[in-house]
Amino acid sequence: MPPQAIFLIDMSLGYLASGLCIAVYVWPWLKTMDGAEAQRVIATFHSFRFFGLVFLLPGFVGPHLPQGFAMPAAYGDIATGLLAILALLTVRIRPLFWLLVFAFNVVGFGDLIIDTANASRLGLPDVAGELGAAYAIPMLYVPALFWTHIVAFALMLRSARKPAAAATA
Repeated sequence: MPPQAIFLIDMSLGYLASGLCIAVYVWPWLKTMDGAEAQRVIATFHSFRFFGLVFLLPGFVGPHLPQGFAMPAAYGDIATGLLAILALLTVRIRPLFWLLVFAFNVVGFGDLIIDTANASRLGLPDVAGELGAAYAIPMLYVPALFWTHIVAFALMLRSARKPAAAATA
């Protein structure tokens, strides 16, 4: 089977499996929580995005991993991870916490969209072996990150609707 096919099958199944897991186990659990507590759970998961810096680590990834993919992916991940950590550190200062929750979700979701576009544009599936041990990131971690951003946005919209619904009742 060609590497491109393996890459696309793995990535598609990663999104499907993560989506199913989050829909069945994570979403029902998070939506029963207070909004800030649910966002803390999501921010904790995203605080590990510093790991994306491995795309720049020689020996961990191959020397021919396209830098047009590796650099934006690494720096987008570290920016998102730092914003998530800052959100966790400011949970007691609610206006700042909510600003940072919004920021890490917008930056992180945008990073995933940009990285996916760059991967496609630069032919990453053709050189999937250059990902080395980092192959697990786009197959397992990225789909879970993607879906948790969707959940975070859904929870923000849900909490924004609650006061409006209470005001009209």
